[in-house]
Amino acid sequence: MSTGSYHPSTIFIREAVTILKEMGFDLFEGPEVDNEWYNFDAINMPDDHPARDMQDTFWLTDGKLLRTQTSNCQIRYGKKHKPPFAVMVPGKTYRNEATDARHENSFIQIEGLYVDKNVSVGHLKFTLEHFFKKMFGNDAKTRFRPSFFPFVEPGFEVDVYHQGEWLELLGAGMVHPKVISNMGIDPKKYSGFAFGMGVERMLMIKYGIDDIRDFRSGDLRFLKQFS
Repeated sequence: MSTGSYHPSTIFIREAVTILKEMGFDLFEGPEVDNEWYNFDAINMPDDHPARDMQDTFWLTDGKLLRTQTSNCQIRYGKKHKPPFAVMVPGKTYRNEATDARHENSFIQIEGLYVDKNVSVGHLKFTLEHFFKKMFGNDAKTRFRPSFFPFVEPGFEVDVYHQGEWLELLGAGMVHPKVISNMGIDPKKYSGFAFGMGVERMLMIKYGIDDIRDFRSGDLRFLKQFS
């Protein structure tokens, strides 16, 4: 008789959480149903940002929504903890979009946030390089490309060189002073970095999976590969 096993997403999350815990990150969980302020306003996403359109967000009644990123937990954690602190937030997120081999309307993210005095891009770079070496092996190479996210300044796309090619893995950057301020922390004294990674995206790259929909297909032939 065959036995059950953990879902590949669970396996990856546990591995990532273990690595980040070893680096001093606290584990925090927040609500999947949230309000507009925590999901958008507090993290510096303006009213005219495309992510706030009906087409991209699952809006519920009474101004509630299904969170579009785990960044909604940054303010909650920051309001309850005095810096310095480092926190990670794994959890489900939701996007109102058509599904295909690269896109799902529900997926898992892992958020990372570090706030202290004199935090620099160098701290961010070291943290992610160490994480990827632990996850993909000591030969893993990373590169940072300038990008834009409203909640960080500057912002970066982070790529990892894997099996002969550069692959985009996550977004990251230095936390915007407005976001620091919304935590009730003085941005003139403190700074920080943040990053967010898609778990399914990381698994697709790590194991050479072509279709993100396989993770929720319920196909035991697929899932048993990870047992």
